[in-house]
Amino acid sequence: MTLELMSALCLVAVIEGLFLFVAPRRWRQAVEQLHQLPDIGLRLLGGIFIAIGLVSLFLIRRF
Repeated sequence: MTLELMSALCLVAVIEGLFLFVAPRRWRQAVEQLHQLPDIGLRLLGGIFIAIGLVSLFLIRRF
């Protein structure tokens, strides 16, 4: 389990790095827009990403 968790965290780092490498200007614009959202908006967005991630993980691990 530890190896899988570390692998998942490494993949997150790779994906985040790809966004910064491929489109740094667009990434900066997205962060600036997120900075302007109120806390409730960020929590809602975070919750949506968590839900999408969990459903995706469930579907991938099931098949």
